[in-house]
Amino acid sequence: MEILKLHDILKKNFVFIKIMILIKTKNKKMEEERKYIAGKFADPMETINEIDVKKGDVMADFGCGAGFFSLPFAKKVGEEGKVYALDVLSSALEAVESEAKANGISNIITKRVNLELEKGSKLDDESVDWVVMKNILFQNKDKDIIIREAYRILKKNGRALIMEWDSGNSFIGPDRKLRISEEELDAMVEKGGFILEKKIKAGDFHYMLIAVK
Repeated sequence: MEILKLHDILKKNFVFIKIMILIKTKNKKMEEERKYIAGKFADPMETINEIDVKKGDVMADFGCGAGFFSLPFAKKVGEEGKVYALDVLSSALEAVESEAKANGISNIITKRVNLELEKGSKLDDESVDWVVMKNILFQNKDKDIIIREAYRILKKNGRALIMEWDSGNSFIGPDRKLRISEEELDAMVEKGGFILEKKIKAGDFHYMLIAVK
């Protein structure tokens, strides 16, 4: 009887150990997949270093989300500079504020705005050196008004950094019907008065361009 009990205990322990090994293996695989996918996206600080952002620059982040660009931009421009993190969602702005506080960043100003309205950013004419638009245009019906707003608040020779989902890669991201092709975006920025300066690397799932006022 005791031998049978011991056998049952050993059997249960073996099954438990086997399950734990499977869970650890699965978790390791998921983590490897997560790192692989993350490595396919653009690194914001690498992008910022590539585009010649200067100490003291002022940037407006249209549709800032959780601060993918706002936070590293704020570090780059330093205390002499300023970042306006703009979003329609209060939760996004709260996330930026929380992350900024945790990292000792004090030069980010958050604003809840609707960028599909005329002068929707609530910023002054010709008041910023950079406008960043990351994955915002495909989400909005009136894309032209957002581009015009970027043009309005940029100083002369100011630049817009625009990042959108690659229209030819549907592995991850929004429905392909919502995506904007590079040719379509080129036409939009030129219609908005910008001069297309250059295209820069943006990982496997996006493309990115810089346009000058």
